Amino acid sequence: MAETGIKAQSTPPRPIRADGKTRVPFTDLAPMASEVWASIEKDYLASLLAGHYIGGTAVSDFERDWAAYCGTDCAVGVANGTDALELTLMALGIGPGDEVIVPANTFIATAAAVVRAGAIPRFADVSDDTLLMTPENLAEAITPRTRAVIVVHLFGQLPDMMGLQAVAADAGILLIEDAAQAHGAEWDGRRAGSFGVAATFSFYPGKNLGAFGDAGAVVTSRPELADRVRALANHGRSQGAAHYEHDFLGTNSRLDVLQAIALSGKLARVDAWTRRRVAVADRYRDQLGSTGVKLTGVAPYAHHVYHLFVVRVAGRAAVRDEMARRGIETGVHYPVPCHLQPPLQRFTDRPLPVAERAAGELLSLPIFPHQTDDQVDLVCEALVDALRGGRQPEP
Repeated sequence: MAETGIKAQSTPPRPIRADGKTRVPFTDLAPMASEVWASIEKDYLASLLAGHYIGGTAVSDFERDWAAYCGTDCAVGVANGTDALELTLMALGIGPGDEVIVPANTFIATAAAVVRAGAIPRFADVSDDTLLMTPENLAEAITPRTRAVIVVHLFGQLPDMMGLQAVAADAGILLIEDAAQAHGAEWDGRRAGSFGVAATFSFYPGKNLGAFGDAGAVVTSRPELADRVRALANHGRSQGAAHYEHDFLGTNSRLDVLQAIALSGKLARVDAWTRRRVAVADRYRDQLGSTGVKLTGVAPYAHHVYHLFVVRVAGRAAVRDEMARRGIETGVHYPVPCHLQPPLQRFTDRPLPVAERAAGELLSLPIFPHQTDDQVDLVCEALVDALRGGRQPEP
């Protein structure tokens, strides 16, 4: 492929104020843990001290509640969101010779799961407004070998699910949702996870619903698919089989009890935390809307839950350095599109201009449920000053 000029910033700039203090962290998980601890302490410590770590009612209760929250019939807890993707592909029989379409603008796990399942990732471009896959992007990427599409709900927003479902149905391909960043997000009143043959979630600590470590889940309304995912995640044991009877070649990827307890406690609060995320995002939009900062669009039927608040800027490295100097942490999601990552370039057969251009401009601003209005204002002030190119006095 032609040289794109995309270069990753190897390490994020850390705040370099003279006093060494961070004024606004990129995220802050401690207040959420403190808020939830009183409601889970008894069960958490009881399980911890009794040595009950694998399986049991804490896991099945969370699975039941998570399925209901997503509007599906079944949920299977697994060890992490990456495993959730790979197990789903395996359970659907997707493997060698099959193509799976994925957007170029996503975390590498989406495409890596396809490769690890033995299939071929086929990359699609994204909307210049939302940076999500469109029905047109999907239609352009389909080939006779296409077996499925993984639609990624990036940053906390669903793309045009009605249009994507229609294209997938017309082509006779399976639609899988990667909802790792979209807990509780909706399209036209329907929750993330309820559109595809299956959907996968990550409960990595920084997610909108995050565990105290790694965790994930697969949701589906096909009980037979849920049973197969569960068996594959438990060394290939079918439900009810003896401990050393294995119907499939599986792996070890189970949601543990302590994480399930933490997730159940946080699930009761996730909608309130989401409302605060939306309020923070609205404040960002109000203050940055007339400054020339390019804001990521929100689709008309989408309920955005703002796992990330992403803008696009020129001269990103200098902007991040200036914001770090003022004690404000930022992120980049993602500096190199998937199809240009070294282990995935062999699957790339054409340029994807929107994803390639956006990768050099994306900037993620701090957003978390306990973020104050004053912190939002500090971020906006620092961003606008940095874009003006003037080195302002350190506050």
